[in-house]
Amino acid sequence: MDKLIHDDKGSVIISNDGATIMKLLDIVHPTAKILVDIAKSQDSEVGDGTTTVVLLAAEFLKEAKPFVEDGVHSQNLIRSYRTASTLAIEKVKELAVSIEGKSVEEKKGLLAKCAATTLSSKLIGGRE
Repeated sequence: MDKLIHDDKGSVIISNDGATIMKLLDIVHPTAKILVDIAKSQDSEVGDGTTTVVLLAAEFLKEAKPFVEDGVHSQNLIRSYRTASTLAIEKVKELAVSIEGKSVEEKKGLLAKCAATTLSSKLIGGRE
């Protein structure tokens, strides 16, 4: 979905790229600046998913806020997030599909599915 950005100088930019939008914002709040840095890192490392990582990080912050307000130390929250991350990685490994021992045709089929998913990205596929 395209977004329209208008600044004080009268210039208008239309973009559906989260990183572009984040770079254009004049952000003062320290936490918001961290979210911009997350988007920039995601964009430079992967080239896609900037909006997703910002929304995910913002949701983590939103969920952590009541605990911080109740006096839970931030190190305990970080430890909990790391534990959750470890559990999530273990689950992904459990669900992963090994291609060892598969026939050439099966490997080609899996590779074609991976390619189709990759090619549907906004980087290569058509924009909405």
